[in-house]
Amino acid sequence: MKVLAWLLRAAFFLLIFALALNNTAPVVVHGLFGTQWQGPLALVLLVVLLLGVLLGMAVMTPLWWRARRQARRDSASPAASTPPATGAAHATDWPDAV
Repeated sequence: MKVLAWLLRAAFFLLIFALALNNTAPVVVHGLFGTQWQGPLALVLLVVLLLGVLLGMAVMTPLWWRARRQARRDSASPAASTPPATGAAHATDWPDAV
């Protein structure tokens, strides 16, 4: 099964690599205030992908920190290690048997 997974990964990599080799035409990216950047299409796409990943991680980092802090706080509290006390069931808690 691991061999099949590695073969699929290798095929995916080769496909992406072939697409990058076929898309080497120069493109111009126009920025703010008249700035321009020229480079191969594959490189521009790679840079944009990396910037998107970094931006997504930057947006998610406070949420991850908050979740880790909450998990650490929950595991450190003594109430989390003991199961909640259950009271005796009342007769009104059970559905009527017909």
